[in-house]
Amino acid sequence: MKKIIKEIIKWIVRGAIYIWFKLVYRIKIIGLENIPKEGPLIFCGNHRSYIDPPLIVVTAKRDIKFLAKEELYKNKFLAFLGWAFEAIPVKRDEKDVTAIKKSLKDLKEGKCIALFPEGTRNGIEKGEKVKDGVAFFAIRSGAKVVPCGIKGGKKGEGKLTITYGKPLDYSKYRGSKDKEILDKVTNEIMENIIKLSN
Repeated sequence: MKKIIKEIIKWIVRGAIYIWFKLVYRIKIIGLENIPKEGPLIFCGNHRSYIDPPLIVVTAKRDIKFLAKEELYKNKFLAFLGWAFEAIPVKRDEKDVTAIKKSLKDLKEGKCIALFPEGTRNGIEKGEKVKDGVAFFAIRSGAKVVPCGIKGGKKGEGKLTITYGKPLDYSKYRGSKDKEILDKVTNEIMENIIKLSN
């Protein structure tokens, strides 16, 4: 019963947020045909503001679990969204084994997760090193990566646009622990995201 109630709440919240994006940001969605309808996926995009996670969740047409830093749960509204959409809380600046195991389990079950390689909002602009989490999960699980670029929506930038690129397949590296391969995959994913967000 609880599961049914949660699904209803999720459906209502997703619809409300989508309408809000349409009215306030006049969102434009490009590349939905690039998103496989079945199988495990890892969504990742550029991170500009707090609206990025819900933007991906309500437009991708797949159930997605975001890896979200624990601090966000101090905000009651964000904590509610995290509960509704079953976000995976992550402890920052340390190897959170629980979050890693949960994410890999979800991917093994054919589900979708999402995270931002920048690690924080506007990470690239701040000169921070791109995190290798997406590449790690892709190589460890064999799941395809769906890069997406977010642009516009701010004052003077026009409508908010999210573009989903073609899925990237790194299954040939599955199980590899080679640091060079991890860096190569991370850089390639980030290059795709930057291209889609320009």
